[in-house]
Amino acid sequence: MKLIYKASDINEANIVSGMLRANGIEAHVGGFYLQGGVGDLAATDFATIHVPDEDIELARSLIAEYESAYIINDISTAKRKRANFLLSVILFVIIIIAIFYYFVGY
Repeated sequence: MKLIYKASDINEANIVSGMLRANGIEAHVGGFYLQGGVGDLAATDFATIHVPDEDIELARSLIAEYESAYIINDISTAKRKRANFLLSVILFVIIIIAIFYYFVGY
């Protein structure tokens, strides 16, 4: 078995491992017990995924699809947050103008 992926945490490693197993690839998640040794510090590079040598190419392509979908989701979330912020600013300006006209009386 060879190291195929280093996850950001053990949860992501289990998600990717489950995706690989769902596609017929035997996957082993390593580093589960190593994360407890760092205490309150953020654990990084401990969660790894290993696959058999004959499944490396298929696993890499599946992981590439997973990562590209993750990036696309991040981009759409950022666009949605930007649009919500812009809408909030416009609404705030409208309210300020309405209050101004109410008190000034123009």
